[in-house]
Amino acid sequence: MQAVKDKLGEMTAMKKVKEEARAEEKAEKEIAKARADIAHEVRLAKEAEATMVHHVAKAGEIARTGEQMANKQLAKLRESDPAAGAGSGAEAGRGGVPNNAAANPLPTTNMSPPTYNKMS
Repeated sequence: MQAVKDKLGEMTAMKKVKEEARAEEKAEKEIAKARADIAHEVRLAKEAEATMVHHVAKAGEIARTGEQMANKQLAKLRESDPAAGAGSGAEAGRGGVPNNAAANPLPTTNMSPPTYNKMS
């Protein structure tokens, strides 16, 4: 009878050890999966940052090109009309290209106030 009790005790102890080993292995797998997920997200963030840097540089290049084109057009306009001069507000009346907000106000005609939409 004692041998049977000892055998049952050993079986219970083995079950407990196996259960703990399974739980530990599961926890290790979850930690490994979390590390892999973190590494994946970090890689995506680095790729997005590199893409952003690329697009910012490209936008700066486009802005410089546009500014150069505008300056060339202004220079051509000034060459064709000597009265245009430097383009100050005083010369705007003489056909020059004004380069300030006072001489170039925003259009305000045909503008209606914002409307309230009950559906939004």
